[in-house]
Amino acid sequence: MSSSRLGLRLAACLLNISEARRKNIVENIAKAALLEKNGQTHPEVSVLNIFSDRDYNRSVITIAASVDDLGNSVLAACLEAFQSINMELQEGVHPCLGAVDLIPIYPLSGVSVEECGAVARSLAESLLLHVPGCSLFLFGEADLPEKRTLVQRRKQLGWFTRRDFSTLEPDLGAAPARRCGLTAH
Repeated sequence: MSSSRLGLRLAACLLNISEARRKNIVENIAKAALLEKNGQTHPEVSVLNIFSDRDYNRSVITIAASVDDLGNSVLAACLEAFQSINMELQEGVHPCLGAVDLIPIYPLSGVSVEECGAVARSLAESLLLHVPGCSLFLFGEADLPEKRTLVQRRKQLGWFTRRDFSTLEPDLGAAPARRCGLTAH
């Protein structure tokens, strides 16, 4: 029986962070996604995978949950990442612009891409409230009404050639702070 028949509405986030060399930091970020506000483990949130590339100094943490719980879990992981990763000190061969570099949200079961875009926009607004110096750009279903692709946005921002944040104009937030960088939603 498929999960959509059971009424499960699941989505996933492939949270890209600019850290892979300090395993304890990556693990703490993943653990933050699993905890509720009261510090207890959230029973309906899972970290499915952590992929880290030491040369790139980049990790991708795959977080899955009900579409209603995913935003808060990813927010907790992002808050831990912004607290732990300083882009002024980050080195790696992979081009990156932010401590939390990319926050794509994907439907898994019973959820539309439009709903995932709404989760991404809500998460972006929450990050602005909780992280001083956070700057964001939107893509896909979160980027309304244009719905520009990630490839289009990366080209517009000079993602693969730029480490100078001074001329970037984010969609949300002030000019990127060196410590946080720029985050894609």
